Amino acid sequence: MAQQSTRNAGGGAHAVILTSPDPAESLRQARLLAAAAVCERGGEQPCGQCRHCRKAMAGIHPDILTVRRLTDDKGRQKREIGVEQIRQISADAVVLPNEARRKVYILEEADTMNIPAQNAALKLLEEPPAGAVFLLTAVNAARLLPTVRSRCAELSLNGEQSEADEQAKALAGAYLSAVAAGDRAGLYAWCAANEGLDQAGAAAFLACAGQQAADMLCGREKARGLSTRQLLELTELLGRCAGYLRVNVGVKHIFGLLAVDSIAGGGNRGQEH
Repeated sequence: MAQQSTRNAGGGAHAVILTSPDPAESLRQARLLAAAAVCERGGEQPCGQCRHCRKAMAGIHPDILTVRRLTDDKGRQKREIGVEQIRQISADAVVLPNEARRKVYILEEADTMNIPAQNAALKLLEEPPAGAVFLLTAVNAARLLPTVRSRCAELSLNGEQSEADEQAKALAGAYLSAVAAGDRAGLYAWCAANEGLDQAGAAAFLACAGQQAADMLCGREKARGLSTRQLLELTELLGRCAGYLRVNVGVKHIFGLLAVDSIAGGGNRGQEH
């Protein structure tokens, strides 16, 4: 995904996903976008001088609200953003702003939303209240449902790709090519050759493959002949495998699952449109 400047970014989009391996950086940029959304001066925004900008930068603007994972009764942060939090945003978003022309909601670590929360967010993004802006920060946008991503502009804050990123991209490309061709033998051989990856390498591959599949589904990349149904199945499978990896399922087992389930039903995927 091409990098874009966050100043005046999003082209007036009502929802933007900001992805970065550094959560603090994506949150910082989201706050800049929030300030720009409420800035009352013309020209380059945020101006940093108007009363809205000053309040935004101080973190006290009443029309900029940040939603993050809640804490439990022991003060530990929960693993997910829940559906009730999104429902509260939906209820609040229809109320007029206090001071600015817009209300801005920053969903910190939006890629930790559980599926019911994402489905609730999708309804909100499909029919957003007038003047509401949604800024979603994420480490891995591929963890978001493709339907959620398709309703948002996306900004990558990753900077230069590392050697590990390039390796993950190459692995993802080879995997998707085998799947698109319906090449079961080639896929089995590929999975066997790469099942020795360490956990970090496997996680990077799954994230990259999931993002590429989601980009194909949303029309951001060529689908390589894969149908919408196949891409939905792939994004679900890759997300499931990433979830298994996070709970310490072995890499070899995960690649075995990919070998068996990536080309469901057999046949040549490359012939489906």
